[in-house]
Amino acid sequence: MSEKNYTRASFFVLLFFACVLAGALCKTMSSFILPVVVSLMLSFVFLPIIKKMNAKLKLPWTISSILVILLFLFSFFGISSLLVSGLSSIVYEYPKYESKFLNVYKLIAENLNLEFDAGESFITNLFKNLEVQKYAQKTAVFLSSGIVSFGKSLFLITIMVIFIEIEMNLTKEKLHSAFTSDKEKFSRISHQIVNDTVRYVSIKFYISLATGLLVFLATWLTGMDFPIVWAFIAFIMNFIPVFGSIISVGITTIFALLQFSPSFAKPIFILFFLTAINLTLGNIIEPRIEGKNLGLSPFAILVSLSLWGYIWGFLGMILAVPLTVIIKIVCENIDDLRWIATILGNGDNHSASKS
Repeated sequence: MSEKNYTRASFFVLLFFACVLAGALCKTMSSFILPVVVSLMLSFVFLPIIKKMNAKLKLPWTISSILVILLFLFSFFGISSLLVSGLSSIVYEYPKYESKFLNVYKLIAENLNLEFDAGESFITNLFKNLEVQKYAQKTAVFLSSGIVSFGKSLFLITIMVIFIEIEMNLTKEKLHSAFTSDKEKFSRISHQIVNDTVRYVSIKFYISLATGLLVFLATWLTGMDFPIVWAFIAFIMNFIPVFGSIISVGITTIFALLQFSPSFAKPIFILFFLTAINLTLGNIIEPRIEGKNLGLSPFAILVSLSLWGYIWGFLGMILAVPLTVIIKIVCENIDDLRWIATILGNGDNHSASKS
């Protein structure tokens, strides 16, 4: 083996172990790394808005940054209050669905040879026969600790985004000073990363918002209870490519079956209408707006969903596509790693250069 081939082979072996180590660190240090990644992603999304406010309204950069973040927090808490209201109404209306849940459990119990006591409630049957109480207690502890953890993370992310955005005004000059030897290349990479991230998140947000509004309209017109909850689920799950919309449609349809049984007309309408919404917006309109700008193959998207979902769970699946796009852009601009960008790509070699 020549010295050049030996060096190249050593480089790829080291790269493989570096990627495995990076993945392990991302998983074990998720409580530290994930807020930083989310903060950077949000900073990329807010940056164009802050630039416009700074240029057109002549507001100081710091004031523009704080106003945009406060607007985001106001919108976030407004949506959260609507969701809490919807969930509270589910708890309030639960007695109405008790008999239907009990009938479903009876059917399952008969087929799986489980104990069933017709004189007991649905919850009591679950607690007695499936040891649900133990899991419910664990879930309650998990949720309570999760809410506290989420509150801390949200506060930390907000502080980090504010400081990142304030620093963004000076970041370009700092990076140019740090990378004087290859200033143009680094500027091109950073510009492309910001553009592609903003473009993806913006398009995904508007498509998800349209999906949520149409789901709200469909469930409200058919008389389904809690339309805000189903709209919120559709909005959030639409950020997860492929699987998110399937899960959203499935959950909403199952509840429609419970509510409207023994009639199947409205559940079938909900199933077909929601499927049509997701197919039209996700498979026709979104690709036309987005074009081939991201340049990711469907297989690469599925693998990235699995990988980032394993590392960071649900939030990792939401971040999977923009993170994979960033990796692809970096690999495109490094000669020895260009083959990785080709594997991740959809066959359009010029997609990255167009942004």
